[in-house]
Formats: sequence, structure tokens, C-alpha cells
Amino acid sequence: MMKVGYLQFNPVFGEVARNLDQVGERLAGLTCDLLVLPELFNTGYQFVSVDETRKLAEEIPGPTTAWLGKLAARRRMHLVAGLAEREGDRLYNSAVLVGPSGVIGRYRKTHLFFEETIWFAPGETGFSVFDIGHARVGIMICFDWFYPESARTLALKGADIIAHPSNLVLPHCPDSMVTRCLENRVFAVTCNRIGSEERGGKKKLTYIGNSEVVAPNGKILQRAKPDQPELAMVEIDPLEARNKRINPYNDLLAGRRPDLYVTE
Repeated sequence: MMKVGYLQFNPVFGEVARNLDQVGERLAGLTCDLLVLPELFNTGYQFVSVDETRKLAEEIPGPTTAWLGKLAARRRMHLVAGLAEREGDRLYNSAVLVGPSGVIGRYRKTHLFFEETIWFAPGETGFSVFDIGHARVGIMICFDWFYPESARTLALKGADIIAHPSNLVLPHCPDSMVTRCLENRVFAVTCNRIGSEERGGKKKLTYIGNSEVVAPNGKILQRAKPDQPELAMVEIDPLEARNKRINPYNDLLAGRRPDLYVTE
């Protein structure tokens, strides 16, 4: 058994130190095996220029991942967190898996949403699964949920839990993640943010909250409110995600017919 959860909160745009302090204060004394933070948790989301994005982006490893590593070591836990990554001249909407010994893995968002396509390059890491001892963790970010191939790829690669940092503004994802878990028989921890941003004369973005933990049978084990911060944890058995048998006659993954599917 293991404890997994999320920290739903309202990052303040551009105030990295303040956002890190918010997280550190909320996680003080926490006992948890895996905790998911929102997409772009340290910077906020609504960038107004490439230069601004570049200024707030960091290398991986870098200052924020070092901070996460120290927190993970103190609390003896694993964290998945979204941040803007800079590598040379390229910028990515990325997420990291950090444990007590530091950065374990990195994922660059495959399916960019809205103005992210202006600020970031499409991710090329592909969907990877990382073994943290208690479980095998796959990562996808926000709009990746809209493409069922994302979660299916992680399931085929052996993920027990999908960590899903998000900044959701559309209403569909929380209920749709029930389907993603059912059709792959995996756990998912979606961590969204709350609040709103209205910068540079752009349309106001309002984030829908509703962070959640969903089980392989589609049961919502925990769901946050749409407009309030929440630190939540639930106890799960990751081995439940390794049983892909729906009934005595149907194994979810073994019953696939990839020779008949359209792949392009």
C-alpha cells in the first residue's frame, strides 16, 4: 500500500520564491509516498512573450528541481511537478519526477494547448514510465489527456499510476479521467490549480480546480472543489493496476487488436 495525493493551490505569476514557499508550508509534516503538483507550479501559466517565458524557465536540473529534491529528502517522498524548462535555445512545458536522491525523470509535454504553441516547443521525450519502488509512475501534462493515446501508451509501458500535473480551464477533464483509468486500468492523480490570470490584455483564464485521484475501476477516490486550495492524500494498492482482467474471458491489454487499428 502507498499514499498518493495532490496539492491544489493558486500560484502567483512570476513569483517563484513565493510559490515555492506556499508549497513548502503546505507540505510541512506531510507523510506521503507520491505527491503531484500543478503544471507550471512555480511560475504561473499565462505568459505574454517568449522573452518572459525564457526568463522564468530553468534548466533541469536547476534551482527548482534542487528545491524539490531537498523537500523530497526531508519528507522521504516522491514529487511530480510541472515547470518551464530551458535547454539551449529551446523552451519546453515540462514535468519532473523527483525523489530523495534528486531528479529521477523528466517529461516534456507532447500536446501543447492554445498559446503554449507560441511559447514552447513540442516535447520529444515520448511517454516514459519510472520505477519508484512502490509503483511504476508515468507522466503526462494537462491537455495530453485529450489524446487517449497518451494514457494508453503509459499503460502499455507498465504504468501503475499516471501523474498528471495540469492547469485546466476546460470543464471536461475531471470526468474524462474516469474513462482514461477504466480503459487502461490504471490509477491517475490529476493535480490542477485554482484562481485566474489576466495578463497583458489577454483573455482571462479561470482554472477549474477539481484535482482528483481515480482508481483503475473508475472510482473517484478523492476530488477537490473547483475554487479552494486542497492538500489531499489517499491510500492505494498499486498492484490493482497490474490486473488487466475485466472478467474471466477478457484481458484489457491482451485483447487489443493493433493489427486492425489506424495508427496514422
